[in-house]
This record gives sequence, C-alpha cells and structure tokens, in this order.
Amino acid sequence: MTRVFCIGELLIDFVAENQGSNLSKATNFTKKAGGAPANVACAIAKLGGKSSFIGCVGKDAFGSFLLDVLKNEGVDISMAQRSKTFTTLAFVSIAEDGERDFVFDRGADEELKYDPSIKSEFKKSILHFGAATALLGGSLEKAYGHYLFDGLCNESFIAFDPNYRSDLWTDDEATFIKKCLPFVEKSHLCKFSLEEALLLSGKENVEEACAFLHDIGADIITVTLGKDGTFVSTKTIKETVPSIAISPVDTTGAGDAFIGCLLFQIAALSNFETIFNDGATLLKMVEKANKAGAITTTKFGAIVALPDLNQLEEA
Repeated sequence: MTRVFCIGELLIDFVAENQGSNLSKATNFTKKAGGAPANVACAIAKLGGKSSFIGCVGKDAFGSFLLDVLKNEGVDISMAQRSKTFTTLAFVSIAEDGERDFVFDRGADEELKYDPSIKSEFKKSILHFGAATALLGGSLEKAYGHYLFDGLCNESFIAFDPNYRSDLWTDDEATFIKKCLPFVEKSHLCKFSLEEALLLSGKENVEEACAFLHDIGADIITVTLGKDGTFVSTKTIKETVPSIAISPVDTTGAGDAFIGCLLFQIAALSNFETIFNDGATLLKMVEKANKAGAITTTKFGAIVALPDLNQLEEA
C-alpha cells in the first residue's frame, strides 16, 4: 500500500447546533476537527490505508485536540508542525438541505514551513494537495509550491482539489483561478465540484470544462455532482457514475471522503499506470468513492462520519 501525503490545513470546525439555519441565527456550536486535507488523510487511514498529514496548527489546546484526532484515526502526524499563532477556526452552519454556511478565522495553518528533509519520503508516493486556504499567501503557499516540485522530481502521483470557498475569495476569483491552474497542469488526478470546474475553466457545462482542464494538463478529472454522482473524464472516458440514494444531513466532508476513498484505491495498485490505461477499473473505483462520499453525509461532522471498509462494502 503506497503512502498518501496530504498537504494543507487542519482546523477547528465550530458547527452550529441549531441546524437548518444560517450563521447569523446560530447561538450554540459544537467543536469538530476539520480541514479538507486532514479529512482526506483520515478517510484513507479509516479505510486501512497509509496516510501522512503535512500542515500546521497552533501550540494551543485546539491544536493538541486536532493532532490527537488525526493520530487516533491512524494518520501519521510526524510531519505536522506547530506555531505560536492560534489554531485556524471555521464556523459552520448546516441548512435543511445539508448545505453549509462558512466563516473562517485564519490562524496557524498559513505558517507551515517548507521542510526539504522530507522530500525523499515522496519517492513514487502519492501527494494530495487540498487548497482551501493554501493559496491565500503565507509560508504555506510557498511550501505548497516546493512540495509540488519535490513530488514531480520524485515521480509521485499528484492529486489536486481546489476546495473553493467563495467567502475566502470575495471579489478576487481571478487570483484564485490563476493560482490553481499550475496545479491542474501538473496533476495526474483532479477532483472538482461542478462549481469549481466551471469557475476554473470559464465554461458553461461540465464536458467543455473538462476539455479545457485536460488541455491545461490534467490527466484524470472527476467532477462531483452531489446526488447525481460523479462525472469522470479522461482521454477515452466521458461518463457519469451514479451515486447511491441517501438522505443527507450534513454535506461537510463528502468531497473529502470521495477523494480519500479514490486515493486509497489508487494507493493499493501495484502500478499507477493502471488507472490511465484501464477505464473499467477507474470507473469501479469512482463508484466506490461515490458511496464513501454519500455515507459521510448521513452524519454531522466530517471525520466522525467517514466510513470504514466494512461500512463501504455493505453500502
């Protein structure tokens, strides 16, 4: 089983208890571990894979809580860093349809420093870049670029998820697009929501968006479509893989569960080239990843809702 290195933010999600409303009406919050790359690392570990988290939290009680959560899920945290800056916080409210309302209070995640001593660990491994906060500046953004280069030099399989959050890029979407495209160019696998695919491509439908993003450089593209499944695009495949029917209560972490499950399956291959040359295998992998994403929406919180292998096989 190949190790998957997940690079990016780890933060506290304060989830509003009065579900079905927006943050302006929230009064009580429950503390949850969050952050897209950390969710992906936990998704992989919970399924029985090997994952390492590379990110930064504060030297405070919240930072200790977060690292303990990852460790307890089986994620390697030896490459995580800690800063005197307070741990990053996100306040989340869940609407009646399971969709989210976010507010971020950014802190220690942006202070991840590039560590050149770990690049040898990337040899023929998988690097997953989750970019919710990574392209907002600070040393995290610089480290991100360095680790991408290290991964390419070490023949790593590169996966990228832009994790677009509109409130983080108000009136500056053009900068977000500009910063994402180099990662799209170098990635073997890109995971987008439909909103992200259309935003980054400037196109009006998923087929045209994927064609544009392939031209940029992405080899395999998955576009998650919620209850409608996932659109898979390669040089030879243009197909929507259906999901399973569920009643969602919280969509937080669904996309992370999807890409985590997909990377878990890729990590189990003896040769990464399999998914480039065997379309049937890729589509079966996406079908299973759809189940992981769907299961995650049936509980509140991201990490606590991630399925293990038994849950996945029973779905």
